[in-house]
Formats: sequence, C-alpha cells, structure tokens
Amino acid sequence: MKTIPLIYINTNPKALNDSENFSIREVQKIICGKDFVQDTHRHDFYYLLVLLKGRGTHTIDFTPYQIKKYSIFIMRPGQVHKIVLKKGSVGYIIQFRKDFFPTDDIKSKTLLRRTCSKTLWQLDSESFKKLFSIIDGILKESVEKKEKYSDVIKASLEIFFIELLRNNEHNQNSAERRSIIDRLEKFSELLDNHILVNKRASQYAKMLNLSPYQLNTITKTALGKTSSELINEQIILESKRYLLSTSNQVKEIAYHLGYEDVSYFIRFFRKHTGLSPQAFRQNLN
Repeated sequence: MKTIPLIYINTNPKALNDSENFSIREVQKIICGKDFVQDTHRHDFYYLLVLLKGRGTHTIDFTPYQIKKYSIFIMRPGQVHKIVLKKGSVGYIIQFRKDFFPTDDIKSKTLLRRTCSKTLWQLDSESFKKLFSIIDGILKESVEKKEKYSDVIKASLEIFFIELLRNNEHNQNSAERRSIIDRLEKFSELLDNHILVNKRASQYAKMLNLSPYQLNTITKTALGKTSSELINEQIILESKRYLLSTSNQVKEIAYHLGYEDVSYFIRFFRKHTGLSPQAFRQNLN
C-alpha cells in the first residue's frame, strides 16, 4: 500500500538548535538545470516556496495550483503536497519547525496563523520584489552566521509575514471586514486542531464565543458557505490524508476520525467525493 512519506527538516525531530530547526535553499541550486519533481509527501515543518520565476504545478492537499512568477506558497506542518517545478525556476525554499518561530507569543502566533490561512499568494512585480529582498537578507544571515543571526532571521521572517499580509489589506478595508476574517481564521485553526472530536457547528461556535447563527453568518459572508459545509470539507480532507498516509483499513480510519458506524462514514465520504474511500485510495495509487 502506497503511503505518504513524512519528511523531517533534520534527522532529529527533537532538535533544539535553531540551525537545525530552520533552513533556506536557493531553488536554482536544487533543480540544477533540470525539472524538479517530488511525489506526494508531507512535512513536520512550515514550508515556504518563494518564486521570482517559475513554471509547473504544485498540488497541495489535493488542490492543484499553477506555478507562475511572483508566487509564494505557504504550507503548515501535516499538509500533503507534490510538486513539478520546471527548469529555469528561480527563488527560495524556506523550512522551519514550530520551535523556531516564537509562537508562544500571542502576536507572533496570530501573525503566523493569518499568513498560513492562504496557500498561494500571487503578487505584482513591485510587491513581490520588496518581499524577495527580505528573503535575500535571510539567506545572507544564514550563510554568514554572524552574532545573533538566528534572532535576525526570526525578525526578518516576522517582517516578511507582515508585509505579505499588507498586500491583502485592500480586500479588508473596514474594521468589520477585518473582524470577520479574523474569526474565520480562528475557526479554521480550531478545525485543524479539533475535527477528530468535534464535528458540529454549535461546538465551534461555543469555542469562539459565538452563536451558531453568528458563525454561519461569518462563513457565508466570507466564503459563501455554511459552517457545516466547512466542517464537512475538513472531515473529507482529513479522511483523504489518512487514506493516503496509512495502510490502515477503512474501518480503522473511520474509528480514528470519530465514526463508530463505518457504513455511515463510507456513505458520507461517497456523498462528498463521488467515490468510496477504497476507490479513492485505489485511484490515487
């Protein structure tokens, strides 16, 4: 049975050294004048693909994206992806573990959550080059390793995320809109963390100190979907991940996802994908 490999940023998952929790590489040195192809896999770290020039396809959590110039892809730990990056691409791959970025600080945690809520950032030339210069500086710090270089890299990453979010500000030109987006992002984070146990909109509304009606209004306003639809989408995504990342039987996956009635889980999966879990697994293999 095919599985999705878990790639670590280093060979020691418990590493405490900052240099072992962070890496930056130039894309052109990775591909070495050839097409770069990576089959489906997942990471234990945050992953940024920052492309000044590029062509190809990047499939993240089963959604394909076309690779273009001035594009930035951001992935959270646990997401699955495969990539075909054509020769001639130029940019950086940055990887860092949760331990590296100061997520114990509420502002930094919120910043990272907001940035990671969007998978693909497609920018104009001017906006991208401003961000690219920050990454150039991060590479310089990583290579030279002067005193406090790790602190400089962390601060530069934070500036990078702030500048990236500013590119989205024109879509959030009111305090009301910003409040809606902020609550939607918190809802998304809760789904990531609690979907195996909580599958009702009322449960998430309570965590957010909202009524189910208020949560529904937020998701409909921002995405045109009900909160229940988003919950179902998250369940399907988690199901797909487990179907491909383990060789467990469907009934074992159903139990793991919180379904005691395996037949119900199979009907639920088929309703939302058009395939049974087993057929989905076989198709991807």
